[in-house]
Amino acid sequence: MNILALDATAIAASCAVASDAHTLAEFRVDNGLTHSELLLPMAEACLHAGQMQIGDIDLFACTVGPGSFTGVRIGVATVKGLAFGTGKRCAAVSTLEALAENLMPLSGIYCATMNARRGQVYNALFENRDGVLTRLCPDRAISLEALAKELCEQYHGFKVRPVGDGYDITLPYLKEAGVRVLETPENLRLQSAASVARCAWRMALSGNTVSDTALVPLYLRLPQAERDRLAKQQPEG
Repeated sequence: MNILALDATAIAASCAVASDAHTLAEFRVDNGLTHSELLLPMAEACLHAGQMQIGDIDLFACTVGPGSFTGVRIGVATVKGLAFGTGKRCAAVSTLEALAENLMPLSGIYCATMNARRGQVYNALFENRDGVLTRLCPDRAISLEALAKELCEQYHGFKVRPVGDGYDITLPYLKEAGVRVLETPENLRLQSAASVARCAWRMALSGNTVSDTALVPLYLRLPQAERDRLAKQQPEG
């Protein structure tokens, strides 16, 4: 199965082409250009490096959130367009699950976090059980205080490996709270389209794919502008 995968949920954009679980080519760009300028040229470069054409792709995949509202929309729209033009299926991959995939096959609890601002992180917990990535909770927006409390109470004594762009705020907080935290190598901390492709491959094997029309962003909370608008509508006092 040939897979084209994209990630546009954070500052850097990433694209990969894979054959089943094997990555053939991957590009990651963080040069200040918008994702709308980067994704299609990156996809073209990945296809060329993998000696493929767009018609050779069997499955299109992207992270559908959480993450930057604009980035998520750009990634989803790009994959919807590519899939529509070829009639192929899509895989809607959780950004947090793809981040956890970065750490396979290291042992321990994987604590994927993205900085959600306002004192929160987007988070999900996973575990490598006998070489299989097992989800321990749904994607959520949670305070670092509540996350540390959960890890201390439910996973006391476990090795915890933070991953994601929330790494720099999560690691010291969990250490201070007494969580048994292991540092993650810098090259494994951020979004990788190769990890997205591996998640998509597993989803395809289990029949968990969607059409281009059914591929939609998954937001864990409303955009800031919408939250501000609703706040203004609340009656005073």
